[in-house]
Amino acid sequence: MSATCFRQALAEGRTHIGLWLGLGDPYTAEVCASAGYDWLLIDAEHGPNDLRSILAILQSVAAYPGHPVVRLPHGETALIKQVLETGALSLMVPMVDSADQARALVSAMRYPPQGIRGVGCGLARSSRWGADAGYLAESNQRVCLLAQVETLEGLANLAQIAAVDGVDGVFFGPADLSASMGLIGQPGHPQVVAAIEQAIDTVVHAGKAAGVLSTDPVLAMRYRDRGAQFVAVGVDATLLAQSTRTLLSTFRGASSRPEPASGRSGY
Repeated sequence: MSATCFRQALAEGRTHIGLWLGLGDPYTAEVCASAGYDWLLIDAEHGPNDLRSILAILQSVAAYPGHPVVRLPHGETALIKQVLETGALSLMVPMVDSADQARALVSAMRYPPQGIRGVGCGLARSSRWGADAGYLAESNQRVCLLAQVETLEGLANLAQIAAVDGVDGVFFGPADLSASMGLIGQPGHPQVVAAIEQAIDTVVHAGKAAGVLSTDPVLAMRYRDRGAQFVAVGVDATLLAQSTRTLLSTFRGASSRPEPASGRSGY
């Protein structure tokens, strides 16, 4: 999907399974990309990513089919311009609480007259440093905006946010939403799940794509079956932490020494 605009891929109607990249390292990002996920979320909100590391990760995953989506730390206009010029096509912006905020983000991602994005593509990887002759004419149609709604205020304004032209999808963050609902640390609480399911219905009814992150496979499948089109099902840091802890506990908890494996290790 790397050569295809994510907004076009979402329009296909099928579910796209994604993985969160929060470690901030191009090498581990490439390892994850090789698994074949449909989309990869480069997290600059909670992960230790900056403009340089985002660029490096985009370069490291470019050879793989998964489409990279960059989650910004905030929706500041100059930052949006910079990240787009690194070559990102799809941006996720956290804490979108109103339609006015969504419209401002749409404008920041587009060149005039549809928006306010500054023009400097001769310096940008996004235009292949001027080699992409159609870049300026086509850029406004290539970019994809995913608004992240994760507060009660955002849910109250969800129908208006989803109706904004240029918002291609709405993503729900269960962790922050649960905190906003007074249920911090309980993203799987029945009230949180019910709120997300109702929100998915609202977004689908508006003709937009709904997305969510859940590392609980049962919940992830439930949201998928409800109509969520782009579902993140794991986080690189969590997968590494859990696997290393499980491996250690296997040996520390073993009552007897295991027999050595025959043959050479694959590593």
